[in-house]
Amino acid sequence: MPGAGAGPAARGRGPYQFVVVAWHSGDVHVVVAGETILPVGGSPRRPGDLAGAVLDLERAERPRWVWAETGEVYPALLGAGVRVSRCHDLALTESLLLAHEGRYGEPRSARAAHARLHGLPVPDDEPSVPGTLFAPEPLSAEAVAEVLADQLRRVEALPAPGRFRLLVAAESAGALVAAEMGHDGMPWREDVHDALLTDLLGPRPVHGMRPAKLQALADEVAAAFGHQVNPDSVQQLVKAFKGAGVALKSTRSWELKRVEHPAVAPLLAYKELARLYSFHGWVWADQWVRGGRFRPEYVVGGVVSGRWATSGGGALQIPKVMRKVVLADPGSTLIVADAAQLEPRVLAAMAGDVGLARAAGEIDLYSALARSFGGQRDHAKIAMLSAMYGGTSGDAPKLLAVMRQRFPRAYQFVEDAAKAGEEGRLVRSWLGRTSPPPSAGWREQVSGPEGGRAARDRGRFTRNFVVQATAAEWALSLLAVLRGLLPDPARLVFFQHDEVMVHCPLDQAEEVIAAVGAAAAEATRLLFGSTPVRFPMEAVAVDCYADAK
Repeated sequence: MPGAGAGPAARGRGPYQFVVVAWHSGDVHVVVAGETILPVGGSPRRPGDLAGAVLDLERAERPRWVWAETGEVYPALLGAGVRVSRCHDLALTESLLLAHEGRYGEPRSARAAHARLHGLPVPDDEPSVPGTLFAPEPLSAEAVAEVLADQLRRVEALPAPGRFRLLVAAESAGALVAAEMGHDGMPWREDVHDALLTDLLGPRPVHGMRPAKLQALADEVAAAFGHQVNPDSVQQLVKAFKGAGVALKSTRSWELKRVEHPAVAPLLAYKELARLYSFHGWVWADQWVRGGRFRPEYVVGGVVSGRWATSGGGALQIPKVMRKVVLADPGSTLIVADAAQLEPRVLAAMAGDVGLARAAGEIDLYSALARSFGGQRDHAKIAMLSAMYGGTSGDAPKLLAVMRQRFPRAYQFVEDAAKAGEEGRLVRSWLGRTSPPPSAGWREQVSGPEGGRAARDRGRFTRNFVVQATAAEWALSLLAVLRGLLPDPARLVFFQHDEVMVHCPLDQAEEVIAAVGAAAAEATRLLFGSTPVRFPMEAVAVDCYADAK
């Protein structure tokens, strides 16, 4: 994504070259707009072949496509075999701008933005319908261009417009990547999946019945209590343990492990297998695996920190045992890479702490820091995590005192973010993603007897927000750059916070591994310029995802 902050010139026409796309009355308006955006240049075109029109303009201009929401538009183009290089997602951009303006959570759709612009009643956001060419009450191309122009004006009025432009470009590029990963899918061997489930759970049961091994564990739990107990019912389990003289507040694994009772071991085993059965069992595969590919629905910016979420499929919670099912196609390989110790490195770069940046110039940051903590790597890790997450238990206070002395700028950076949160103020990531404001309920709590605790809780959130959100921005920038560097037919097929996976022909493995390294370096440069902090991104080529760890 070189130059994503401003957008490379298209045939010398200025820093922006946009193509506005709007769905209207069953026709597709494709309007070419220049640098000034308004008035809209040219006449609306209603091509009978949308994919062909987009492909022609993509090849001729390589514009930044502008549309209300990528999830409404791009899946249909992908289905027609058309991919675009870059876009401006109005909904994602509006969400970022509203949060920056202290209006987090207001409707973010293009229709809502247009209504606000003209002082009209603002409609609530409605869920998009992936793969369709029709949005509810669509805007005209002129209205879409008007919203775009307003967003660009608001970005330019910000204290750091260059950074925010990069955030908008990265967020919009992430929407393209998410749609492409849902379309392409991650290789998923259904026969291996079935064999794995059968080995762990027993044969696939008939509807409404438990798999044999789950039922056997349920029977063990019942036998331990001396009567029938549904191991899926928290209420029944708490009651059963109470009858056995054990008081429990919940049946979470960490609490059960403290209990001495013959029902605990089979119950823990049951809970682990039941989770696998529910979230990645046969029914899950029927819904989410098609054509030998797992096709998740990612939600870009689905978490307040900018991390992705999913609207189904559980792509962000694939258990380790399931990685055995992710196998490259014959003649292909999986390139798997993750960023090592990403958040501490992000903190070092943001804070400009010379000592921490020097340690972050090493492959293992915690080993480099260990010298400041009596040579103990674990102590260095505890200190860093406590600083970023607000940890205060155990040895944390003593280790934080060392950090405050040795790495004062990094320590003060997160302390300032925590103080802002405790005072009810907003904090922002490196590129300008803004934290949600405190709720009315929080303000009531702060003024009450538990005020100190409520303030500290929000301080812990804002302390981590500035680091985690910036780490998410680095990862998004990495994705956007890597997407542009991949040779055809290599494809990004999986993303999880700081880990990426590419599926490519065997003879492209070395090229893709080099592209991962180059993308990490470029993402670092885009965010932080010249910095001594290293962001190592080790990539390996494997046949099976399980072999990458």
